[in-house]
Amino acid sequence: MTNNFDINKAYDPDEENKSPKVSKEVATKLPMPAKGVDHYLRTTDTDPKAAKRAERQVAGLFISSAFFTLVFLVSFVAIPRETKINVTFIGITSAQNIVLGVSFGLAILLIGIGAIHWAKKLMSDVEIVQERKEIKPADYVQEEALDAFRVGAQESGIGQRKLIRRSLLGALALFPLPFVVMLRDLGPSPKGELSKTVWKEDLHIVTDITYAKIRPEDIPVGNLISAMPENILEIQERDHNLNERGKAAILLVRMRPEDIKSQQGPDWDYQGILAFSKICTHAGCPIALYEQRSHHLLCPCHQSTFDLADSGEPIFGPGARRLPQLAITVDEEGYLIARQGFQEPVGPSFWERGA
Repeated sequence: MTNNFDINKAYDPDEENKSPKVSKEVATKLPMPAKGVDHYLRTTDTDPKAAKRAERQVAGLFISSAFFTLVFLVSFVAIPRETKINVTFIGITSAQNIVLGVSFGLAILLIGIGAIHWAKKLMSDVEIVQERKEIKPADYVQEEALDAFRVGAQESGIGQRKLIRRSLLGALALFPLPFVVMLRDLGPSPKGELSKTVWKEDLHIVTDITYAKIRPEDIPVGNLISAMPENILEIQERDHNLNERGKAAILLVRMRPEDIKSQQGPDWDYQGILAFSKICTHAGCPIALYEQRSHHLLCPCHQSTFDLADSGEPIFGPGARRLPQLAITVDEEGYLIARQGFQEPVGPSFWERGA
């Protein structure tokens, strides 16, 4: 069956499958229906009841999307993060994560399905031929784009189908709310937690990975080793996160006492052994590239370079602050211990620090 599409024919809201009314100025710029091409009418083109049914289906999909958005918001607040459930093929996992993922995914999916169903069942459906033009900038391009937008709005029927329009606007209005609610994860304020580490007086220094106590004779001149506080495993298992581990990581480096130019405190070394934070003050990357002859420590992320012989001061790269130094000594048994905690925050700058 050939579709007799008349672009200048007025739109009759009481009849289905009529072309939308457009101005002559816009109509002259529309692509014309293809001649000699068979066109098969859809059920919604010929049956007003089918069109109304499709409209209700599309609106139902949009309303369902809004419902699952509300489920996301409620579950984000109502379900405790500690609640666990056993999910087939996944195992024991957070109930909140499962509900948030499923509800948000369905909210997105239902809007997409509704839009596709709307386009296939209710939007204009004619075969057209459009002559292609050379693609180049011109003054009339913007005007044509605006005309196309007006025509698209009329062809979609969104002006006449109030139920779809209202349900779509409702779903889209609720859709951004999960992103706003998730800002809750940015709080509460850390207060002084970013300025503190687990280091304190008389806390033993142990090697990373093996967690063995360290004696001064274990570190030859020119060597550098990664170290941790002895209680880091206990804190890590208790708090179930790696935040404290990252802040507490230090480097022990040994050099000849006469090579030490300055320190951040009087006699903070022990027999030429210096302890510095391992976390770069630029972006928080762990540092471990040490040049023995110059005593320079290089960050592999952005090439910030620090002089460990001169209080850990930055000498190159984007790092603007020195590496915090940890004062150390030995206990009665000859093992290295901290004399006190860090006297300044470790890692990159943050708002509360002020620099």
